[in-house]
Amino acid sequence: MPIVFNKKPGLVAYLTAGDPDLATTREIALAAIDNGADVIELGVPFSDPLADGPVIQRASERAVARGTRLSDVLALAKELRTARPACGLVLFSYLNPVVRMGLKQFCAAAKEAGVDGVLLTDMIVEEAGEYLAEMQANDLAPIFLAAPTSPDKRLKAIGEVSKGFVYAISRVGITGTRDAIASDAPELVERLRAFTKLPIAVGFGISNAAHVKAVGEFADAAIVGSALVALIEKTAPAEAAKAVGEFIAGLQKG
Repeated sequence: MPIVFNKKPGLVAYLTAGDPDLATTREIALAAIDNGADVIELGVPFSDPLADGPVIQRASERAVARGTRLSDVLALAKELRTARPACGLVLFSYLNPVVRMGLKQFCAAAKEAGVDGVLLTDMIVEEAGEYLAEMQANDLAPIFLAAPTSPDKRLKAIGEVSKGFVYAISRVGITGTRDAIASDAPELVERLRAFTKLPIAVGFGISNAAHVKAVGEFADAAIVGSALVALIEKTAPAEAAKAVGEFIAGLQKG
């Protein structure tokens, strides 16, 4: 089904699947949805998450150590789709686990799980032909990262093949919380508007209600990742879903 943002700004919540464990991730995701997250990005843990800062790196390490695999994340996605049919559901992964499973098998499994879209952090649009064909065959939305350093030619290519939404990176560098939204973000969103009519979601560094409100002034949705993962890291598993639900609700009160 299409990815829909029910308000402006919409809210995308990133979770590292399997941290602290898969059952807790499920409860956390449900709490996030029930408190206003329009889209859940289920992060597939990977042993070498180069685009991520220390918080998500640690979460990935913990999940990998627990034995969390791509197949487990797909099974979790299917549970979430059954439990909350209307929520947007995106798999967020590095390319390696997908290649290991097999691109054709992965896309078929993602469709069967009820996933709406896929974001592969290190899949570049210039080399995405086979990937895009399999995504289209399985009615999945390919989501790409657009950076402030991307030339217009690249933004145009991303705009032409993306579905669901475009993920605008607010700044160059790795994931992680920041004190303020990068000044590059509004200009990047404005540039992207020339090449796509899709919603544009801004991520990297968004961690509080003021950030979400600021993003709503120029983009369609805010993506919150490291702040959520850090909250989960410091909260007892039994309390994590409640804490995340309250945090998500608070983000929308700016």
